[in-house]
Amino acid sequence: MNNLRRLDLNLLVTLDVLLSEHNVTRAAQRLNLSQPSVSVHLAKLRDILGDPLLLPGPRGMRPTARAEALREPLRLALEALELAVSPATPFDPAGASHTWRIAATDYVESTVLLPALGTLRTAAPGTRLAVLELAPPRIARQLERGDLDLAFHTSADAPSGLRHRPLFTEQYVLVGRAGHPRLKRRPTRAQFCALEHVIVSPDGGGFRGVTDEALAEAGLTRRVVLSVPHFLFVMSVLARTDLVAMLPARLVRDTDALQVVEAPVDVAGYEVSMLWHERSHRDPAHQWLRETIAASV
Repeated sequence: MNNLRRLDLNLLVTLDVLLSEHNVTRAAQRLNLSQPSVSVHLAKLRDILGDPLLLPGPRGMRPTARAEALREPLRLALEALELAVSPATPFDPAGASHTWRIAATDYVESTVLLPALGTLRTAAPGTRLAVLELAPPRIARQLERGDLDLAFHTSADAPSGLRHRPLFTEQYVLVGRAGHPRLKRRPTRAQFCALEHVIVSPDGGGFRGVTDEALAEAGLTRRVVLSVPHFLFVMSVLARTDLVAMLPARLVRDTDALQVVEAPVDVAGYEVSMLWHERSHRDPAHQWLRETIAASV
């Protein structure tokens, strides 16, 4: 380690060329340096490594045993370093073999990832996509460690310190089964509160949400009879019963089994954002993934 601290990259590059050329003059020409400068470099290397490295011979300079042992690992190290500092090459999705890991709710799976899936599979057929359950308290740490590539969350509740890109603003609508006898027209507030509602509670078991907060401001309450953790189950429940729900509009568009009615209460919507860590921000493959998903929304 002490020797490493005394070395600089220029000395190692000089040694690599000297071990290739076995001649100070030719090495100087390749390095675009003067012969005295290369000789100074060699003297420093001999001092640091405690070995003459190159000895005079009848046909140039002969490497010592220590120099021969250094030749291959030094070449590999310099090649790796050159690769590490080279400009990033453009990402070629057609030849890529990445495995991307994305955290999302079932709502985002349906409204963001599903529309993007066709393009991802066609453009990058050699890649894989792992969709993980969203755990909001762990998002920042997972992205920082590289356990996740992307996460999707409401902008207002997104952890600070992450890169983010807003995708769209969502609004709530009243939803029931097609032909629901009490949704032939927009219900009054009293009729709305009398309906039997199902609510999505991501944390599990909750019977109160943003709709209830909006009703409470008007001194009203509704009948919430079912609480579930996932949106897709709600849609199946609505299609087979007379229960109703306040759901994000994008989730139920073009769904023949359900009908959408304007609710008699104003419920604040939310913005959905794509989140990622600074460590991935400039990676060409990651940039392509982000742009592909955003373009599909």
